[in-house]
Amino acid sequence: MSVVLGYDESPGAARALDVAIEVSAAFGEPLVLVFGAAAPGAAGEEYRAHHEAIRQAGRSALAHAVEAADEAGVPTAVEVLDERPAQALLDAAARHDARVIIVGSYGESPMRGALLGSTTHKLLHLSTVPVLCVPAAAE
Repeated sequence: MSVVLGYDESPGAARALDVAIEVSAAFGEPLVLVFGAAAPGAAGEEYRAHHEAIRQAGRSALAHAVEAADEAGVPTAVEVLDERPAQALLDAAARHDARVIIVGSYGESPMRGALLGSTTHKLLHLSTVPVLCVPAAAE
């Protein structure tokens, strides 16, 4: 089994990383760090440039998360997937036999999240494994 974390360096994801490392260490399971890198739009040179920029941002964010997990002695796997974040997390959870999917939240109201289709909202309705939503640290 594994622990799957959606990570993008947002304030909610930063706190979720701490929780995911704790959960992975407690269960002695690897932490799978996932970044969904689907770019908006469908074609053209602009799309390719945007897509590569998003993938690079994901690789950079996940490298920072790997460093934090390494310091805690938690083994990691990294996935930058060409999917929207919710689908990327669901697919990674299935591939890695996830015990839980962990995501951060950074203050969208429930109504705004439902209307705009937040990743957390989608996961809560589509995931067959538990989803742990970690709020951002209070400032």
